[in-house]
Order: sequence, then structure tokens, then C-alpha cells
Amino acid sequence: MPLTERRRTPGISRGLTLLLAVACGASVANLYYAQPLLSTIARTFGTGSGSAGLIVTFGQAGYALGLAFLVPAGDLVARRRLVPLALLVSASALVVSAVAPNLTVLTIVALVVGVGAVAAQMLVPLAASLAEDDDRGRVVGTVMSGLLIGILLARTASGLVAGVSSWRVVYGAAAVFVVIVAAVLARVLPPEGERPRISYAGSLASTARLFATEPVLRRRALLGALAFAAFSVFWTTMAFLLSGAPYHYSDTVIGLFGLVGAAGALCANVAGKLADRHLTKLTTIAFAAAILISSLLLYAGRHAIIWLVAGIVILDVGVQGMQVTNQSLIYRLAPDARSRVTSSYMVCYFVGGAVGSAVAGSLYASGGWADVCVLVGALGAGATVFGVFDGVHPVAPTASAATPAARRTSSSSRS
Repeated sequence: MPLTERRRTPGISRGLTLLLAVACGASVANLYYAQPLLSTIARTFGTGSGSAGLIVTFGQAGYALGLAFLVPAGDLVARRRLVPLALLVSASALVVSAVAPNLTVLTIVALVVGVGAVAAQMLVPLAASLAEDDDRGRVVGTVMSGLLIGILLARTASGLVAGVSSWRVVYGAAAVFVVIVAAVLARVLPPEGERPRISYAGSLASTARLFATEPVLRRRALLGALAFAAFSVFWTTMAFLLSGAPYHYSDTVIGLFGLVGAAGALCANVAGKLADRHLTKLTTIAFAAAILISSLLLYAGRHAIIWLVAGIVILDVGVQGMQVTNQSLIYRLAPDARSRVTSSYMVCYFVGGAVGSAVAGSLYASGGWADVCVLVGALGAGATVFGVFDGVHPVAPTASAATPAARRTSSSSRS
């Protein structure tokens, strides 16, 4: 990191780190409230699993659009202004979701919810920019832990609230919470240094150019897309499995399964610390292999809840550990363009998730749980093979994008 940048970002306090973690969780949770409710929503509108699953798909597609066209603006416009605005967009769409008259409206509005939810991906690079080089993995891991806990609690909270009221109340309550978070962030987010003097169109072109010229970014984006596709395939179909035979669980019980993935959130901090120790080659392969192994446990869980729980834990550890490992590496690239780096990476990440969730609902309807598990296993196997290839044939950041820390990491990865 250049000396001038180091003086401008001497570090980030623990309090601000925790606040950013909470805000990330609140933002990204909006994408996941629907997952444990899909069976109930399908019954409300008299439709099947494939159509109801499109709510998740459209939310992730909106997230990908926001990542492509909104997140790069975080390098141009002060994030203390941009983040609250994005959250208010989500809040408005959540209100419409609460009163949606049909599945078509609910699905289309999910796209807008997803666009606003990218506020989380503006806060993660902000935390990375405020952190010192040697502490960045830990800070990113902490903020990502908040994001992951938000995902877990979203599923649990939506199940509990829907169990005592209705799925519409879930969306209304989420809108109120997001408005509160937006107001707090508008007051406490710190001012940032001088912004790059490029146009918005130039920032979009720069985002594409970073992806085209940075081999580290491309490889990590592929690994992230494979991992998140596996994650989305499972969580999009889980409600259908648990609401049918042999389980017949209610929305409340299905939502509680979100807490099973808490190991993934705990793993995020560990993964960040391992990344600070330059052990990313080992962690990449280990987390990818965990996704593959989880598919076997998930298949065994079709009739035995203990295996299903074990599979969820292993899957979440693999996916979230891979995500933190990837982000710890890409945030060492291009210190003045971290929002654009985030945009490039996360667009691929959520395209993988959107494709996974789009396929999952129809796959479950046609082939059942066995086909779902086969797809999760295939995605995990693909990530494992590519992780081994990346470890055997590492690439260095381009000279123009690498910080000194990144160059040291690249050198150590070859040893």
C-alpha cells in the first residue's frame, strides 16, 4: 500500500468493525428471508416449487445487477451517502413485497430488493480499505462473519415470524429494520480520502478491465461462483424437502435450520486469520473438498435428520471459508479500486448463485433430492479440482494492481 494511503487509513476500530458487520448482515439478509418460506408462498399463490424458487433467483439476479452497476460507484461517491441510499431502495421494495397481490409482483420486486442489498458489498471493501495490510484478513473475516450471521438469522427470523403471523409480516418487519440501519450508517460512517477522478462510465470500464487483466481475480471469481452455486442449490430446495415426507416441518422449524449453519460464520474469522498467514493454497483446497463431502451427507439426510444437519454444517463451512479466502486475496489488489474489484468478483459469485437457484427448483421437481445432492457434489468436485490446479500453477497479480503485501503473498505461494 502506498505511504500516502497508509497515512490516510491508519486502521479501523473494533467498534466500527462490529458496526459494519451488523450493517452487512442486515443488508444481505433481505435476499434470504424468502428461502424457508418458499413452500408456504407457493401454497398462498397456488404454484409449484419451480415458480416459487424464482423469488430467490430474481433476488440474486438483482444483486448481480447491483454489483455490476452500483458497487463500482463506491470508488467515486462517498459510501456514507451511497450505502444508506441503497438500503432505502431495498426497504421500499420490501414494503411492496409485503403487500404483493400475486407471485409475479413478488418475484419482480425481489429483483429490486437484490439491487439495494449490495450495500453489504460496499461496506466490505470500505472495511478492507480502513484496515492495515497485516490485519486486513482479520477485519474482512469479522465483517464477513456479520454478513454470514445475517444470512443465517434471516432464515431463522423469517421462519419464526411467519410461524406466529404470516410471511407478509416478515417483509414488513425487514423494511423497518433496514430503515433504522440506514439512518445509523448515515450518521456514523467515516469520511473517506480523495476519490479517483474518473467518470462513472470510466469506472464501469475499469471494472471490466480489472477482470480482464487480473488472473488472480478471475480464478477467485470462478471458485466463488462454483461454491455459491452449490450453496444456492441446497438452500433453495431445503424448504421443499423439510416440508414434505418424512419430516413435514412447519415454517418455524424450517427457519431454525439457518442456525445450523452458524459454523460457517465462525469459520469466516478463522479463514481470515489463515489468509493473513498466507495459507490460502491449503484453505482453498480444504474448503472446496468440504463442499464435495457435504453432498454425501446431505443425500444421507433425506431420511435421517442428523446427517442432514452434518451436511449443512460442512457445506456452510466450505462455502463461507472459500468466500473469505477469496476476498482476503482480491482485496490485496488495486487498493484504490476495491469497490470495482468487489464488483468484478461478486458479479461472478452471484451469477453462480442465481444459476444454481434457477436450476434447483426445477431439478427438485423433476428428480427429487437425489438430483439436488448430485449437483451439489458436482459443483464441489469442480471447485476442488480447480483449487488443486490453482495451487500447482499459481499466478501473480499484475504489476499495476499488486500491493507490496500481495507480491509477498504471491512469492510465498510458490514456495
